[in-house]
Amino acid sequence: MSAEARLRDLHLELPRAPKPVAVYKPLVVSGQHAYVSGHGPVRTDGTLIVGVVGKDLTLEEGKLAARQVGLAILATLKEHLGSLDRVNRVVKILGMVNTAADFYDHPKVINGCSELFAEIWGMDHGVGARSAVGMGPLPGNIAVEIEVIFELV
Repeated sequence: MSAEARLRDLHLELPRAPKPVAVYKPLVVSGQHAYVSGHGPVRTDGTLIVGVVGKDLTLEEGKLAARQVGLAILATLKEHLGSLDRVNRVVKILGMVNTAADFYDHPKVINGCSELFAEIWGMDHGVGARSAVGMGPLPGNIAVEIEVIFELV
């Protein structure tokens, strides 16, 4: 099943593709790869999920924020590539979590995005290499920021 068909079958609502807030491009294609700049958890109404995971937000709320970042990344892919079907596979995810000093479950938070991509492209093509780290603060106090490298068809 194509990625576009999976998106429809899952009844996922994408936010608007976020616009740059500084001097960078949201997505750059070089050869067969698309490099997606860091995205935050943009809701469909344009607001951001903010707060420190482990202090203001629970692990589950952080995971939902990471899933929302994944949806924002899908919106950027569709806007710039025209279709999610241009993506062959996820190559690498870097997930940054805005965390309290004593929070250690960064990988569980970033699973929110990784699980979404596995739903869209399957386990073989939707799961790539990954890093999940704690940072603080993130721009605008967003809960999660994620950047991704995709291989294109």
